[in-house]
Amino acid sequence: MNTIVLPLHSATGNPRNSEGSFVTLKDGRILYAWSRYTGENWGDHCRADIAGCVSSDDGKTWGPHRILVPNEGQCNVMSVSLLRLQDGRIALFYVQKNSAIDCRLRVRFSDDEAQTWTDAVLCQPVSGYLVTNNDRVLQLRDGRLLVPSAYHRPKSPDGNIEAGIEMHAEACFFISDDAGATWREGPQRLRIADTVESGLQEPGLIERRDGSLYGWARTTDGWQWEFTSHDRGATWSPPQRSRFAAPCSPLSIKRIPELNRWIAVWNDPQAPVTSETQWGKNSSWGRTPLALATSADEGATWSAPVLIEDDAERGFCYIAIHPVRDAVLLAYCCGGRETAVLQDSCIRRLAPTELPQ
Repeated sequence: MNTIVLPLHSATGNPRNSEGSFVTLKDGRILYAWSRYTGENWGDHCRADIAGCVSSDDGKTWGPHRILVPNEGQCNVMSVSLLRLQDGRIALFYVQKNSAIDCRLRVRFSDDEAQTWTDAVLCQPVSGYLVTNNDRVLQLRDGRLLVPSAYHRPKSPDGNIEAGIEMHAEACFFISDDAGATWREGPQRLRIADTVESGLQEPGLIERRDGSLYGWARTTDGWQWEFTSHDRGATWSPPQRSRFAAPCSPLSIKRIPELNRWIAVWNDPQAPVTSETQWGKNSSWGRTPLALATSADEGATWSAPVLIEDDAERGFCYIAIHPVRDAVLLAYCCGGRETAVLQDSCIRRLAPTELPQ
């Protein structure tokens, strides 16, 4: 069953299909949404919409796409997170990118199973270039919504997007206690030494059974860094290296309730590939191989990783993880060789028996 069920190849007029997210509809169908670029260019600041398609057979086959959010930004809309809220609505989070001083998350809600959506609500009531990855928004058991983001300072004071942003990032967290109607920034931002060029980029979060939070972020240090919170995301422990060796590429972790396990998917240079390709900066951007591990004790220990992808010339990143009745779906970027890493993506379907124990 370990097979690609939906390839999303770039093409003329659609130069990039990248990071996405899943949600299960009440009738059992699966909605997948992703960043669908238009025009001639695939760069992070180029035109894009949020597109979606539906599977009626637990992810084995997929129907045609439709546009869920047309481009409403001066640059684009991208990096979608779909989330079934505790009140039954579906939340569709996405970044609206306007400039190097205005890249912020919005959310729309649907109470008719993704047929129609409300007007957008701004989730980040501060100005800045705030990177929020796909498939990242978390609702705690007590209902609080948490958005992990990375703040990058602009290189140009007027926000010229072509001037770019500083690489070194601070992790920050945005909170809603009224089901997404209003938002505020948490009181603490996390920063690490300037000697780690990246800072803390593309953070993610997961809630433990005891209510504490485990967080992580990618770095240029050769490791994912980690931090924890014991007060619902208000304050955090000092960041430190985690056990996840990795290039500067995102880690994804999600709880799979049916298996009573966490699943982690990331680029693991300790997996068995040759020394020539472990950290190669060729057409893979160093984002290979793609590995998966599981944890039965909420991250205290992890299984040995298994390789999902190991092509040394292609890169694999920006993972979305979603359980269905008899499988786990993984969506991720998979370009390289003839295209850039972020131009192509796919959905892979894995049976529970194919996951490491």
